[in-house]
This record gives sequence, structure tokens and C-alpha cells, in this order.
Amino acid sequence: MSVYDKLNELGVTLPPVAVPAAAYVPFVQTGKLVFLSGHIARKDGKPWVAQFGRDITTDEGKAAARAVAIDLLGTLHAATDGDLNRVRRIVKLMSLVNSTGDFTEQHLVTNGASELMGQVFGDAGKHARSAFGVAQIPMGACVEIELIAELD
Repeated sequence: MSVYDKLNELGVTLPPVAVPAAAYVPFVQTGKLVFLSGHIARKDGKPWVAQFGRDITTDEGKAAARAVAIDLLGTLHAATDGDLNRVRRIVKLMSLVNSTGDFTEQHLVTNGASELMGQVFGDAGKHARSAFGVAQIPMGACVEIELIAELD
């Protein structure tokens, strides 16, 4: 089954590449590695503003991280010249979770993105990962995730 069959089965439609909000590009390729800039969680087209431990639950955060992963896949689609089947492996995700000092479930929030990568890419979607709690993210977003992938 191709990556696109899996996306279709999951009901995932790839979005276009988001326009950068500052002085950077959406992705850079060096050799066989492609580095995707951080993507923030969005809800109804606007930054999903919330802070864990204050006004958003872990389960809602997992959904936010999954939504970020879908946006990352849209950017990865562009980075592969429209062919996600070129992805040999998802190498690493780094997740920043907007959290109060006592919130400790950043890893569970980030599972929303990690699980989707596994569903889409199978064993090639298993990746190294970091999940950090941070005091704030640009525009007040609840989650920001970046991705590194290896291409054929």
C-alpha cells in the first residue's frame, strides 16, 4: 500500500505549504536529509492558542499535535517534489509544548504526531524524538513541531 493509500484510508488531505511567518524557509535539503521548519498548531486556520496545565487537556493536545503532523506532511510533500513515496524514513521529530511549570505530559501530547507518522509510513515512520515543555511558543500556539526525514 502506498503512502497516499494510507493517507486516504486515514481521511487525511494534505494542505499546501504554509507561508513562513518570519525570516526562514519551510524546508532545507542537504544530501538525503530534509529538515522541516517548526509548524505550529492551528485551529480553524488560526494559531491554536493555549497552554497545557492551564486551559487545554492532554487529549486535546494530542489532536493538536496530529494536526501539526498533517501540516508537516504537506510541507514534506512539497519537499519531495510531490512524491511522499520518496521518504525512506522519518528520522526525528522535535516537539515544543506550551506548558505551565507543573505540566509533565509533553510526551503524551507529542504522541499525536508520532502515531500518525507510524500509521502513514509504517516502520519507516518510527523515529527518534524530543518533547520539551516551554514557557511560550510564537503566537501563543499550544504546540510546535519540526521534522527531519531521509529521502531516497
